[in-house]
Amino acid sequence: MLDGIDKRIVNELQGGFPLTERPYADVAASLGIAEQEAIERIKRLLEQGVLSRFGPMYDAEALGGAFCLCAMSVPGNDVDRIAALVNAHPEVAHNYLREHRINIWFVLATETVSRIDEIMRIIEAETGLPVLAFPKLEEFFVGLKVHA
Repeated sequence: MLDGIDKRIVNELQGGFPLTERPYADVAASLGIAEQEAIERIKRLLEQGVLSRFGPMYDAEALGGAFCLCAMSVPGNDVDRIAALVNAHPEVAHNYLREHRINIWFVLATETVSRIDEIMRIIEAETGLPVLAFPKLEEFFVGLKVHA
């Protein structure tokens, strides 16, 4: 269960992280807690899977690179093995499982557009399964806010 401070951490850190000498101290001050408590809470939220990641979000395209949403249809008894193969690639920003015939979804972020195709083909060769590409046509930002 998330308490009020955990919910505020989730809400407030989506809007940015201070670029200061002691950013965790600044976050803690805004929450009315000690710096070490802020660090421990963020670590716990990551360990519990409440947060899937904590770090900067880079716009690969703005940096001259590329990204693409990809998906695969993986037999249920092979999901863990295939997910591990996909996750082994540093170009995989994140992935998630869906209850659908197309059940493993992941984002590739690469230095070039051609590298997207290359990584997709490598994953296909490693897994023996086709990788579907869903390139971005339009960008939307959806934030998650929880009631604190």
